[in-house]
Amino acid sequence: MPTTAIVKIGSLITNDQTLDAGLLGELRDAALVIENGRVAWVGSSAQVPDADRVVDAGGRTILPGFVDSHAHMLFAGDRAAEFSARMSGQAYVAGGINTTVEATRAASSADLERNLVRLATEMKSSGTTTFETKSGYGLSVEDEFRALEIARKHTLETTYLGAHVVPADYKNRGEAGIDAFVELVKGEMLAAAVKAGAKWIDVFCDRGAFDADQAREILEAGRMAGLAPRIHANQLQPGQGVQLAVELDCASADHCTHLSATDIEALAASNTVATLLPGAEFSTRSPYPDARQLWSAGATVAIATDCNPGSSYTTSMPFCIAVAVRDMYFTPEQAIWSATLGGAKALRRADIGHLGVGARADLIQLDAPSAIHLAYRPGVDLIHSTHLAEDFS
Repeated sequence: MPTTAIVKIGSLITNDQTLDAGLLGELRDAALVIENGRVAWVGSSAQVPDADRVVDAGGRTILPGFVDSHAHMLFAGDRAAEFSARMSGQAYVAGGINTTVEATRAASSADLERNLVRLATEMKSSGTTTFETKSGYGLSVEDEFRALEIARKHTLETTYLGAHVVPADYKNRGEAGIDAFVELVKGEMLAAAVKAGAKWIDVFCDRGAFDADQAREILEAGRMAGLAPRIHANQLQPGQGVQLAVELDCASADHCTHLSATDIEALAASNTVATLLPGAEFSTRSPYPDARQLWSAGATVAIATDCNPGSSYTTSMPFCIAVAVRDMYFTPEQAIWSATLGGAKALRRADIGHLGVGARADLIQLDAPSAIHLAYRPGVDLIHSTHLAEDFS
């Protein structure tokens, strides 16, 4: 197969800690060789082996493509008025999701796909090479199925989120309606999600959504049907979501805004990634979680955009990195790791999020002397180019 050598890389972020080059496995004046879309060699630019094609990076920084492990990109409409109201002092509540449910149900499949492609294109332009996206704005069997079918055409990381909130047409019937909706989510709607090729199942376990008992039932039903669990946990208030995530070996517990010492200890002793979503706190004026506590305890941490129309309408991982460093007390190196290899771990993927030998050659070139500039220069577009492994095949 033809090989490509990228040489004269000013700073190469590999995320390979076996190199004894810090958390990010950073190499200076580096090169890498790509064969058939995979990294085949990493080392000094002065020692690069012969290749069929040579690309001069001109001293730019190269790092793994960002891995966005939490997004909600199958929707119609926007909630700008709701955002404006929050900025005027109103509190964020989960119930606003029903506004998007109405718009999404009324939208055509073509419109939903166009919106997904628009957002995915924005993501790639800002350095994201792998993204997860969820259903959860249809909340009917037909609408959840079509959302997941559309998503599957654009990413392997598709998540069934029928348990986003209880839709108004069920909630208006009181407890009996809520119970009926939980049964639907575990039954006919889950079967449709499996048919549509969903990989993951998720539940919003929080105030205004689903309690821990309901979340456990839904996630266990999903596991029995072959879907792997993840969970929205502890966003709006302290709760049992994180403990449930660890109990069920969820790939990630997402949000983690309100954590107790017990929650942090449980995450640190588990395979569950704590996925923090800086855009959500930014857009809702909520308290930021303190990432230092998670890192100090030894928990695995990821950063994701939580792209959605209600509480985090951003596709920019560089923005989320900058906010995480400023307001969540990440170091720049920790934030970059969390947005790349941390996200990969939240998706339980070993082939992305790093540029070690054997990894997919998903990478970003930055017009900057170091990756730290992603946080150091907030709001500045430093992305020179974004490449997928297929570009080198």
